Amino acid sequence: MEFQIAESMCDISHYLPIAQAADEAGFGVFGLGDSIFYPEVAEGTYPYTADGDRSFLEGAPFLDPFQLFAAMSVVTTNIKFSFGVLKLPIRDPVLTAKQVSSLSVLSNERLILGVGLSPWIEDFQACSQDWKSRGKRMDEMIQIIQGLMTGEYFDWKSEYYDIPKIKMCPVPAACPPVVVGGHSKPAYRRAARYGNGVNFVSLTEDELVDRLTIVNSFRKEYGRENENFIVQAGMPAFTVDAMKRLEERGVTCLTVGYRNPYQPDTMQLQEKVDWVKRFGDEVIAKW
Repeated sequence: MEFQIAESMCDISHYLPIAQAADEAGFGVFGLGDSIFYPEVAEGTYPYTADGDRSFLEGAPFLDPFQLFAAMSVVTTNIKFSFGVLKLPIRDPVLTAKQVSSLSVLSNERLILGVGLSPWIEDFQACSQDWKSRGKRMDEMIQIIQGLMTGEYFDWKSEYYDIPKIKMCPVPAACPPVVVGGHSKPAYRRAARYGNGVNFVSLTEDELVDRLTIVNSFRKEYGRENENFIVQAGMPAFTVDAMKRLEERGVTCLTVGYRNPYQPDTMQLQEKVDWVKRFGDEVIAKW
């Protein structure tokens, strides 16, 4: 099992030093979220806080993850970069494929393509993408990106996309692993059928085991149960014993962190770097 450090909505000067420290400490992955804007008024409640409060988002800086990962790739050597997750169906599949291929090549193929839906209809409205078809389009987008990553001529025609035979250059030696995030059976089915992994967040150990059982049943249904499969998980608190149990239960990448990302960031850069180094010395080096 490898470890992932995640950060978002912090002072933008923190990112590169933290990435360097994590690389040196032996972290396997650096995770970044994705957000294009914050709507002034949003339908529904925010899904990632207990009471739906999103006041912490006001004024929180959110850089484009493609550009930030590109910068991180220049100052690191081994650590991989994972979207956690990219709001795929608010985007165009061909333009996204170009960004994915370029970043993968630039980073020496250290990219993990974490994808998911957006909880905000406003994301779709502002980006001129249909909300109701988001799940079906996402299934197709994953396949389109995978097809374009071959470097061969590729076309696609459906109700949603009409792409003539095109090819991209450069492309990585292989398509980055597609890790699907979500909290529903359709998301787990999507991960099993089209993806190379699944991303779980904010679950208890028992919940994770139950969800992973569902995912694995879908993988068996599609005849993919013997393929390599990434299982990313992030939980509120950890002990070494808990981390060992999660590894035994199938987690391949455990997300750990020094703060609650859904609250305003009050930590100084040196505090973060010290935490990363300490976790590397006390946990990763002994794992």
